[in-house]
Amino acid sequence: MTTKLPAKVARTLECKQGAVRAVRFNDDGNYCLTCGSDKSIKLWNPHKGTHIMTYSGHGYEVLDVAASCDNSQLTSTGADKMVILWDVSTGKMVRRFRGHVGRVNCVKFNEESTVIASGSIDTTVRLWDCRAKKYDPIQILDEAKDGIFSIKLSDHEILTGSVDGRVRRYDLRVGELLVDYIGSPVTCVCFTKDGQCVLSSALDSTLRLLDKDTGELLGEYTGHKSSEFKTDCCLTNSDAHVVSGSEDGKIYFWDLVDSKVVHTLSKAGRGVVHSLSYHPSLPCMLSAAENVVKVWREEDYQEE
Repeated sequence: MTTKLPAKVARTLECKQGAVRAVRFNDDGNYCLTCGSDKSIKLWNPHKGTHIMTYSGHGYEVLDVAASCDNSQLTSTGADKMVILWDVSTGKMVRRFRGHVGRVNCVKFNEESTVIASGSIDTTVRLWDCRAKKYDPIQILDEAKDGIFSIKLSDHEILTGSVDGRVRRYDLRVGELLVDYIGSPVTCVCFTKDGQCVLSSALDSTLRLLDKDTGELLGEYTGHKSSEFKTDCCLTNSDAHVVSGSEDGKIYFWDLVDSKVVHTLSKAGRGVVHSLSYHPSLPCMLSAAENVVKVWREEDYQEE
């Protein structure tokens, strides 16, 4: 059985947020969040193309956003150096976390959505307790020598990609830091679904698959263009394919094992396709380029 891949645009979301900086599915893939250069965050049902709510309160453009595991809260961050926790249903701010001294590029919840991790151009990752009375970070990770571009969390790890050309993995169970040297600025990192490997994207137009424990290079994926701008990389929900946005307006799919390009989506955007989000269970993907988000589905998909 061949794995079905997203092949056609099922919907286009005209976000009206200026440049869309990030698009993110929620945990179950029923909803998505977009954030933009107009300082706003929007909640959507991407499958129906409906806009549900707008969240306003940032002072400058919003660069990343994430939903909590139970969909009751979301967190966002951006150029105003702020990390904000929102109540999804009321649209109100629950908390504003201050402490970063530069633009904050990325934000994620932990698995229980009790802690927020944020990564900044100020070279630090800060961990914030969503429930504490105090708004100071509970921990600051300051090992990077340059800005943090990307952050991912598992149940016991924090994974970061930095402009200093390194992928860092903090194993919280054993209190250990593992560093893999890539060389070129690392713009995106993610875990494979099986938790065994780490995928990274760097500004030398190369994606790399590393064994998480040994750091061994298992695969390199090339053909796309990523030399000036941050472009997201991810894996399909079966781990069978590696996916990346590109500066040439396309989305590339590689076979995970033999590293060959097996599929490209050419109508992804006029400019850089910089943000991607893959659905947790369906052959469905979101991509952001310029001011629109596209919802991609498999070739034989028909709307109900």
